Amino acid sequence: MMARVAENSSNYLSSIQKTCRVLSTLTDPKRVRLTDIAEAAGLDISTTLRILKELESENFIERDPETKHYSLGPQVYVMHNAMVAGIDIKAAARASLIRLALQFGDTVILSVLTGWESVCVDLCLGDYPIRANYLDVGSRRPLGIGAGSLALLAALPKQQQSSILPRVRQHLKKHYPNYSPDYLELERERTEKQGYAVLLEVVVQKMGGLGKVIYSPAGVPVAALSVAALSERIQMREKELATALTHEAKLIENAWLP
Repeated sequence: MMARVAENSSNYLSSIQKTCRVLSTLTDPKRVRLTDIAEAAGLDISTTLRILKELESENFIERDPETKHYSLGPQVYVMHNAMVAGIDIKAAARASLIRLALQFGDTVILSVLTGWESVCVDLCLGDYPIRANYLDVGSRRPLGIGAGSLALLAALPKQQQSSILPRVRQHLKKHYPNYSPDYLELERERTEKQGYAVLLEVVVQKMGGLGKVIYSPAGVPVAALSVAALSERIQMREKELATALTHEAKLIENAWLP
């Protein structure tokens, strides 16, 4: 009985919620096939296909006739350009990404908070030969998976964390068997206490990251800076990395002040 309820849980979503889920999955350049989009959105194939066709007819998405792959369409970019943003996070953070990449030689990532996920919106590669390049601009992760994502999760109000964590735990069980809910809780508490996140060998073996949250002028967590590198490079420079990311996060926050 419980399995049947779980399978039909998407039926309780409104048509607008389902459409928003499909659009959200398409910000990740790795999700281009119908099956991948349906799985990420938590919808069945027939529902996903119907929504994709409707979005295509309104120019919100495009479908390559040869590969059958889907991508965001021109209407999305029109809306983006028309959006009046009080905070341009990418512009404010770009110099920090460059400075950190030059200072440490590793990959520096800017992620923003969206719902129960973090989205990579910018990155800068360092010159160290072994790079952590498993994230692309547009890649999504549930909160808590990745150093920047964990920093964002730990900075949220407790009530908001409680509403997000059940879905995150479900995702862990399916896609990250080595990252148990108990381990996530331990790392979340550690992040809250020390003010920055360190996560090693959870997403990719021998790789890790250190992340620091960025707050809006209203004191709301909106983004995170993180450095991704070999685990040993994170461990041997943890304090230095934490100090540098904290400094850069503060510079970004100050840039937003009037």
